[in-house]
Amino acid sequence: MKLSEKIQTLRKCNGYSQEDLASICNVSRQSISKWEADISLPETDKLIVLSNLFQVTIDVLLKDELSINGIKEISTCGNNAIKKEKAVLYEGALIKESLEDEGILDYIHVHKVELWNTGGTPKYWTVIFFTTDISNFPELASKVMIADSKRGGNWFIDFKRGNIKYIVFKNKILKYEIGNIEEKNIVCEECRRMGISDKEMNWQE
Repeated sequence: MKLSEKIQTLRKCNGYSQEDLASICNVSRQSISKWEADISLPETDKLIVLSNLFQVTIDVLLKDELSINGIKEISTCGNNAIKKEKAVLYEGALIKESLEDEGILDYIHVHKVELWNTGGTPKYWTVIFFTTDISNFPELASKVMIADSKRGGNWFIDFKRGNIKYIVFKNKILKYEIGNIEEKNIVCEECRRMGISDKEMNWQE
């Protein structure tokens, strides 16, 4: 099966329109149409987005002899996750490269994947916007975050549950009530002690 056919099959199996996939990949709908018609190929960064979104390897996408049959169908991906209106406990964003163990991705519903050019090492970050209804997600996340000076130092993931903001490091869970400046300042000061810059603490609430 060609790449063009795989993209079309994966898109339809996951309930995306061409417009949906274009929005996720940050390209025009015409680009998606050309990919699926085998007129043009996705650029490398777009292949990475497709790989993460559909949870298949880039090898599977690119090699005609490798089949996508038997891949895990992600029916809670993208717009489907929103349409199903599942009970959501936590919502936020994580950087895939910050994880020691990607098994935690099995516990989240992916809404959008973006590739950020950091200009450093690694050159790109894979940013996953997610929701999850796993009640102990903060504890699970704290077990898999990277804390290694040779691998970027103390990485964290930020997300919220209702009006409570969570900042989770390796074996450390910080939280504050959104709007409570005193609590937020305490969390930010602890983040600074862990080597996090003020710029990095510009997380969404």
